[in-house]
Amino acid sequence: MRHQRKGRSLGRDAEHRKSLFSNLTGALVTHGRITTTLAKAKEVRPVAEKMITLGKRGDLHARRQAIAFLRSKSVVHTLFADVAPRFAEREGGYTRIVKLGPRQGDAAEMAILEFVD
Repeated sequence: MRHQRKGRSLGRDAEHRKSLFSNLTGALVTHGRITTTLAKAKEVRPVAEKMITLGKRGDLHARRQAIAFLRSKSVVHTLFADVAPRFAEREGGYTRIVKLGPRQGDAAEMAILEFVD
């Protein structure tokens, strides 16, 4: 039974999963849209939305929390200066997932994770 087992393991250990989420979130902030598998998109979405909420707060502690997770000052600067102000009036739901269909090689369900504008 899967009691108290939240989230998908994605075939990785905890450190690898955390690094994957950090990298995908950084790519989303940088490019505004990423193409990945549906399972990864569903797992990264809450993390990315939390980063945008930190960007909306805009104080020093929020910036340090974002740097600790994203590990890139340039990505955090983009998040706080460009991305977060776009969602100043929005109360959540900053991203959308668009399904693309199966991938050619292994038939994994693909999706686009992008910002709502």
